[in-house]
Formats: sequence, C-alpha cells, structure tokens
Amino acid sequence: MRGIILFLIIVWTGFSSFAQWQPAGDRLMTRWGKELRPDRVWQEYPRPIMEREVWKNLNGLWEYAVVPMGSPEPETYEGQILVPFALESALSGVGRVLEANEELWYKREFQIDPAWKKKRILLHFEAVDWKTDVWVNGVKVGNHSGGYTPFTFDITSALVKGDNRLTVRVSDPTDQGIQPRGKQVRRPEGIWYTSVSGIWQTVWLEPVPEHSISYLRVTPDIDRRILSVEVSTESKGVVQVEVSAGGKTVSSSRSLCGQRIEVPMPADMLLWSPENPFLYDLSISLWEGNRCVDRVKSYAAMRKYSVKRDESGIVRLQLNNQDLFQYGPLDQGWWPDGLYTAPSDSALLYDIAKTKEWGFNMIRKHVKVEPARWYYHCDRLGMIVWQDMPNGDRGPEWQNRNYFKGTEYVRSSFSESVYRKEWQSIIDHLYSYPCIGVWVPFNEAWGQFKTEEIVRWTKDYDPGRLVNPASGGNHYTCGDILDLHNYPTPELYLYDAQRATVLGEFGGIGLVCKEHLWEPSLNWGYIELTSNEEAMAEYEKYATILKNLICRGFSAAVYTQTTDVEREVNGFMTYDREKVKLDENKLREINKEICNSLEKK
Repeated sequence: MRGIILFLIIVWTGFSSFAQWQPAGDRLMTRWGKELRPDRVWQEYPRPIMEREVWKNLNGLWEYAVVPMGSPEPETYEGQILVPFALESALSGVGRVLEANEELWYKREFQIDPAWKKKRILLHFEAVDWKTDVWVNGVKVGNHSGGYTPFTFDITSALVKGDNRLTVRVSDPTDQGIQPRGKQVRRPEGIWYTSVSGIWQTVWLEPVPEHSISYLRVTPDIDRRILSVEVSTESKGVVQVEVSAGGKTVSSSRSLCGQRIEVPMPADMLLWSPENPFLYDLSISLWEGNRCVDRVKSYAAMRKYSVKRDESGIVRLQLNNQDLFQYGPLDQGWWPDGLYTAPSDSALLYDIAKTKEWGFNMIRKHVKVEPARWYYHCDRLGMIVWQDMPNGDRGPEWQNRNYFKGTEYVRSSFSESVYRKEWQSIIDHLYSYPCIGVWVPFNEAWGQFKTEEIVRWTKDYDPGRLVNPASGGNHYTCGDILDLHNYPTPELYLYDAQRATVLGEFGGIGLVCKEHLWEPSLNWGYIELTSNEEAMAEYEKYATILKNLICRGFSAAVYTQTTDVEREVNGFMTYDREKVKLDENKLREINKEICNSLEKK
C-alpha cells in the first residue's frame, strides 16, 4: 500500500510540474506548439549521422534564473524553463530578453543508469547561444563559445551515486557583440528578429566505452567509385566500415585507427539526387584484438557537386556530372512560438516536405544552422542545401555600389578568430551530410572581411563542395559562384564568364493573412498585394522572367521565402504554417519546369 501511495505522489508531483508550464505571452502559435507536452519535448535521437542505441534525453523542465553579469550562482531560482527552447521564446514558458549585462543560469538533476557503471559518460549540448559554462555536482566540467554547433564534455569523474546536479551559465551579447548571430537583435524591427539566448537544441547523455568513436568524416567520390571514411578515436586498434543497402552488405573495408578508410563501391552503385535520394547504411565498428569495443550507425550518399561550362559557354552547376538548375526558397528557420527551435521534429520536417511538394530541389538555409535532424530530413527527402554562415560583427559595408571589390571591412583580431573558429566548427559539424552542396561564408557584405582568404580556406578545407563567396555581397573573383540579389523581379545585371552566375535572392511578394500575423500592423513585403490570385499571378510573372534569363546565364535561383517571419509577410506560408498563400498545384508545375530547364532533350 505504501508503495502505491509513493507512486501516486511521484506521478502527482510530475503532473503538477507539467501543469504549471504554459507558453509565455500571447504570441502566434503553431499547431505543434499547441500540442506540445513538456514531458515529451524533442525526444528524437539528436545526431543521426553517428548513432548509438543507448542514450538519455535531458530535455524538459529545468530551473532558471537571470542575474547581473558576474554574479555567483543564485541561491534561489526564479521558476521553470522548458529546454530546449530559448529564454525569449513563448515555448520556453519564460518569454523575456536576456540583456548583454545579464547571465542566464540553468539547473536540473539527473541520475545515471546502473548499467552505465563501467562506461565513460558524455554530456552533449547540441547548441547553446552563446557563451556557456557547465558544472556537474559543483565541479566545472567545461566551457564553450559559439551559438550554432554541438559541444561535448566527459563528465565521468564528476559524477556521484544517486542524484547528480547539472548547472549551466550562459551569456549572450546578441547585437552588442561581434559573435555570429544571424538576424537576432534585442529590439526587433523590419528584417531583424527576436533575440535567441541560452539552450536552444537538445541536451543529452551518452555512455561510451573507454576507447570510442568520436567523429566521422564521410566523403563520396563517384568518379572513382570510392566512399572515404575518416574515423576519430583514441584507440590504437582497427576500424571496420560496412556499407549496406536494403539490409544487404554491398562493400566493406578495414584500416588501422588514424588511417582513412576507402571503401570500393559496386559498379551499379546508386547516386543520390533530388529525384532519387538514395542513402546507403553504414556500420562503423572499432576493434581491439578480436573484440568489438564500439559501434555506431551512420549513412552516406554517392553524389558529386561541381561546375562545368556548357555548350553555350555558360558555367553551370552540376550534380553527378549533369547540369542541374538549382531552385529553392530562402529558408530562415524561424518559428513564432519557438523562435530558433521548431516545436517538434514533425514541425521541422514539415517545412522541408512542403518545399519538396512545391517542386523545388534546393533550400538556401539563411544565416542560421539548423539541428542535425533538419539536414537528415533533407538527405532523406532529396533537398540540396546552400548553407550560410550566420554572420555577425558589423552590418553591411558596401563597396563601390556592391559591384566590385574595394577596401574591405577590417575586423579586430578577436572578431576574426571568433568567425574562423565557428565557421570551421559548422563545416566540421555538417561535413558528412550529403545534402550540403554550397557553403556561403558571407551574406550581403554583413561583416564581410578577407573574402579571398576565407573562400580559399573554405575551398581547401572542403574541396568536394562549391563555395559562394558572398551572396549578394561585395563581389570578388574567387570561389565558384557570382551571386546577385534583386528585388522583386529577377534581373541579370552582372555576369561572370568564369564562374556560375546565380540569383541568390529575389521575389518577396507580400500578402497579409489577417488571422495569422505576428503583429496586427507594421507588416511588409518587397511588393505588397491584397489577394491570393494577385500573388499567384505575380509569382508566375517572375517565374517567366527567370526562365528567360536561364539561357542567358543564370544557373540557380533563390526565392524569398519559405514562410513569413515576424513582420515579414513575403512567405509562401504564413508564420504559423497554417495557410499556403499560392495555388500549390500551379506552384509545383512552375517550379518543376524551372528545375528541369537544363535537362538535355
């Protein structure tokens, strides 16, 4: 009887805790946000490119407090915050701005499964914005600076039996700092959005053996029919890679740890493309003697991104040695209820699936890095991704009307080092995801510096992908692409005979949907229309202009944008994803025609 009473107390305590949580404020909500359960938030495995079976999710309700910068850990916390939603978001349950002179503290308890007793315990943060310090049971276990990539601490030596106390301190200067931040500002207006501070992606625990696999770098080579796999580990043993399709092994290879593994692929290997996004399954195992000490699951695609001059002398983007006109939306990845964080994995998938349904073959991920699962969904569905660096430091520093190179903005040495560190971290984080086709280190001259050097480094660090030096920014004759921005209509006002010329942004057709607005007023688009029919006709007009410019030199295009974002109402969908503004059948037909425009007849 006492056991039943104790069980009911535990259940009631948990229920009461969940019942206290509710979204902050009265902002626009998505259907996924309305259905959110704080005890089931973001339960999916967070690292699909390197998966182990055993892990523990730490998402859910934590305690939080905001204190003046430099204060000790508060003796009492203010209330509960729902991780992994940023402090400023409605879904965090808090909904307040973290100022540059403040620090955000988190606290929670966790227990270690007794079955993990002989394992090393890793604590993973998928992303925290921006500067993070972490303690376990009062022992400092590490710190990290950077808002967009994962970091990990080995917390084994700090653990105790029973309850363990996890404490996190975060500071974030947002637009008062030089760090990468994308479009975040403390006082949002126009094209600038609400700030995002603190934990905004999954926090989790993972038990690993004494010697384990810590990182994979997977590189396909379709011309040589080789899949290269580099495995990071402290072991002196042997690594084995098995490649399978449909449960059947098609190839395998072994090497000593520290050596690149080259797996020969069969003559009838399947290539990845938007039309056929075929993925091979990988099993990577670490052997010491006759014993397998660690194993992870992964996946890979055989595909190639390149450029080549066509019969008319125009440099074209190619996929798998075939010309492909890449066309897709500017995707900013913001949510009215979660800001940087989608309410759920289903919500995250929804935007990509709709983009695919609309006939696009590419997405430009704009000055933001998504959770790893977003790229996993792009891999599965077949969406090429142009990945922007979330720039920071100064705003646009235009040179000579943006057309030719001039004297570049000079960053401080600290600002440079922060940029370089995070850009390399982003590339390392996303390197093995097949969907990434283009790296974009700068957007519209925002903080643009040492362009030729940054582009050269990026190309050397990842020679298997294309580099777009500055989308719509100050133009330098380096990298693979010249990228023009023109609103609202497509216009080919510059052309590069040595690189692919693309239209990196155009469109921005604004249409207000009154029941689906972030704010009732102050809404805008690059052109403002009043009906769905007008907006569809305007899009058809732009598409016709774009099609006529493809034969004259455009090799890709990006339409602004996937969804409305805060005060911007120029999305295909409303900010809450409840309404598609254009006729989806017409949209799909038009977009497919554009994407297929370079196919040989």
